[in-house]
Amino acid sequence: MATAIQSVRILGHEERQEPKSHVVYRIEVQASVRSWFMWRRYSEFDDLHTELTKTTGAPPPQPLPPKRQLSLFRSKDNPQIIQERKEGLESYLRAIVSSKDSRWRETSVFKEFLGIPISKKEGAESSAPSEFTSATWLDEHLDIQNRVREIRADVNKRDALADRGDVSSAHNTNVQAKKKLAAVLNRLGILTDGLKTLALAGLSEGEIQRRTDMTARLQDDCEKLSKMMIAARSASRAFASSIPANQNPASAADRAALLGPSQASRDRPFARVFGAAASQPQETEQTRPLDEHGIYQLQQAKMEEQDVHLSQLTTILARQRQLGLAINQEIAEQNEMLDDLTTAVDQTGSKLNAAKKKLNKLEGK
Repeated sequence: MATAIQSVRILGHEERQEPKSHVVYRIEVQASVRSWFMWRRYSEFDDLHTELTKTTGAPPPQPLPPKRQLSLFRSKDNPQIIQERKEGLESYLRAIVSSKDSRWRETSVFKEFLGIPISKKEGAESSAPSEFTSATWLDEHLDIQNRVREIRADVNKRDALADRGDVSSAHNTNVQAKKKLAAVLNRLGILTDGLKTLALAGLSEGEIQRRTDMTARLQDDCEKLSKMMIAARSASRAFASSIPANQNPASAADRAALLGPSQASRDRPFARVFGAAASQPQETEQTRPLDEHGIYQLQQAKMEEQDVHLSQLTTILARQRQLGLAINQEIAEQNEMLDDLTTAVDQTGSKLNAAKKKLNKLEGK
């Protein structure tokens, strides 16, 4: 597998009302370097079981828990039924992941079910070569650029859905964007390795540097998109909207900003203030949709950006200092040459005056 799965757990469930009342289960997937979660309902497990049996020619190593008519036994009234089904579904997934026979977990339908990134050789993008020529490398780079734009559009769509209060659709859009980003990062790694191969094949140094900068810009775009997804704007807004106004500390600040200063502040007597008065922190368009974790990450990104700018400024100042020293040395040498020239002119003038006096004496005789 392109991504080694270490464990699969079902940690919880939710009741959803659209398109009709049903229960979805929260699947946590732990890989070697990261983890993520997926929401799946029982009917999707049933479809997965059917597809795995059809694709591999044999049923998975463990059967699904039996079906029940949950419409007669609501989960909120029968948590034991949900718990039994959750344990059965978790055992079903674990049996596939830990089985010595890998044919079920290596199928694309199982990877898609768990949100595992599918490599280009396994997925629909198998037409992209693992070994590049100079032209095909540029074609692959252009295609990855287009995919990054699509992911950015998905993130914007997620925010728009969250603003409309459609939390479920916003969540699904965010999950799809994360899957696309994982695939893009995989392709970007292959593209970087392909550039090393082209360098060994004799591609010019200037072209190698140009393409290295191109891949670095793509990497920066992917990191920015990853931070936007981690911010989880839709989740934080949904959580804030579910809290009553009298328990939400942000609502009082929003109300004060909307209605203006309180009566106590309006009745406060005027007093002269020496120096600039301390201003209250102001929300911006960039920080308003973020929660505390998102703001912290934004601050870290800003600090890193400032460090980069400071390093660049230090390099520029050092270069300006060297240039200033060189100019100063040149001016000193020019001044010295002018002083020598002035001395030579004075000496020549003195000699001319002496010669003129001698000439006058000769004429007087």
